Amino acid sequence: MRLYTYWRSTSAYRVRIALALKGIAAEQVPVHLVRGGGEQHAPAYAALNPQQRLPTLVLDDGTVLTQSPAILEYLEEAFPAPPLLPASAVARAKVRAVAALIGCDIHPLNNVSPLTMLRREMKQDEAAVSAWIARWITDGFRAVEQMIGEEGYCFGGEPGLADLYLIPQLYSARRFKVPLEAYPRILRVETLAATHPAFMAAHPARQADAEG
Repeated sequence: MRLYTYWRSTSAYRVRIALALKGIAAEQVPVHLVRGGGEQHAPAYAALNPQQRLPTLVLDDGTVLTQSPAILEYLEEAFPAPPLLPASAVARAKVRAVAALIGCDIHPLNNVSPLTMLRREMKQDEAAVSAWIARWITDGFRAVEQMIGEEGYCFGGEPGLADLYLIPQLYSARRFKVPLEAYPRILRVETLAATHPAFMAAHPARQADAEG
């Protein structure tokens, strides 16, 4: 397997955590999202992933998978142990709701493309961009704080799909200095993940392409 990744990409970060949790070995191929106008736009990578975004997972037989939700679903179905989703349909729906809130309602608004548009096309300064980022993270985290459990990870004693979305988004929140004191449940999950080997291995700072 090959995972096309970028150390600071939260979407790729989700997949790195899942691979580490499930003990799946994958060669990591860095794709720099900024250098040279973005290596994701190079012809070779564009041929692999027509959307020219990360992550991309190439299976051993050459099959190409894109979009982190689809990749995570594949990993869960192909490598079911340890599970990322609980047994009951209702519990799975609650986990997926938190994952979707982060993956659909927070992350896309803070992605490279909209931030680049704010800066270049809409001529917004860094203060305005930071306010934009904080607005959507704050709105989303306010809801997540109420949706997750009162102990353990997001939904119990073992990490699951919701945690794979939450921890990378927390990394982004801290990167952009978004205040987090109002979210004790979320911070509890962050503290637990900080000592878990899979989350530690997947952390951006520990990637081969990490920058200072």
